[in-house]
Amino acid sequence: MAENEKAALRREMVDICRRMNSSGINQGTAGNLSARTADGFLITPSSMPYETMTPDDLVEMDFDGTYVGRLPSSEWRFHRDILRTRTDIDVVLHCHSIYATTLACHHKTIPSFHYMTGIAGGATIRCAEYATFGTQALSDNALAALEGRLACLLGQHGQISLGTTLESALWLAIEVETLSRIYVQALTLGEPPILPDDEMERVIEQMRRMSYGLAPDADGINDIARPREPVRG
Repeated sequence: MAENEKAALRREMVDICRRMNSSGINQGTAGNLSARTADGFLITPSSMPYETMTPDDLVEMDFDGTYVGRLPSSEWRFHRDILRTRTDIDVVLHCHSIYATTLACHHKTIPSFHYMTGIAGGATIRCAEYATFGTQALSDNALAALEGRLACLLGQHGQISLGTTLESALWLAIEVETLSRIYVQALTLGEPPILPDDEMERVIEQMRRMSYGLAPDADGINDIARPREPVRG
């Protein structure tokens, strides 16, 4: 990665961090963000408010745990391990959003009570077992909960969302928080009905096709929106 590209990445990371706070999914010095580089990753520093953080404050880390600059976030282990293990993604976003954390405090997995649960890549958004923050045990638990998924809750802690870009990771974190809020409110009426696995497979396939710019009707059984032919003559 060229230096000008890395500088642009640093600026975008600071912008995303501030948008985490302005969107309401994060507050104070909680939460952290990392992004893959050609030879390692950039990560937010420890205990620095986002409103005062500058691009130069972001910490360069290698996958062996060495770093240059400020002290990295206390959660650098799960950022490193996720980026090293999940070659399909380039960004790890962690926050303590209110409703996702509410569910995490009860160790609740988000089931397929709503079809949008499929945005995380499966029929559920799992909740990882609790472990002390900043430990290898927490990283191991997060990796297990993220298997085949793009998001998870962390028991009595918060949430993690992954993405191929900074924008997509932020979008997913906001969606997970929205789903969590709906689920908490739905639970006030009792356990909501759950969509079956075969329906969630259809939903996830629809989402996959749409992400590639294809029509959502994989089976050709519904009308398809199509451009109108120009009137001739």
